[in-house]
Amino acid sequence: MSKHILIVDDSKTVRNLVAFIMKKEGFIVTMAEDGLDGLEKLYATKSPVDLIISDINMPRMDGFTFIKTVREQDAYRDLPIVVLSTEGQEKDIQQGINLGANLYMVKPAKPEQMVKNIRMLIG
Repeated sequence: MSKHILIVDDSKTVRNLVAFIMKKEGFIVTMAEDGLDGLEKLYATKSPVDLIISDINMPRMDGFTFIKTVREQDAYRDLPIVVLSTEGQEKDIQQGINLGANLYMVKPAKPEQMVKNIRMLIG
């Protein structure tokens, strides 16, 4: 069965690009435009989400708050989370990892590297 990825990014262009890459690799994709939308989609989805790709800078709920909220719930404690952000400073990367991200990638990420990292996390 195909793995399900939730993409959370306020940029429609980025969402569509990442979704295109993931779908091409055979993943099922759900998209959300910010952290609040991401939580709604995570809770409402019929097929369980196997991995989240999240931006950091987003309106309504940023990626750090989103990751923290996801990690506070037992059901999602072990769900792999990948940050994909333009924020590449050490303090941002450290904060993302400390809050529970499994991997932090800085935009623009190479598609083949993104796919390799995701396959490493969810096979």
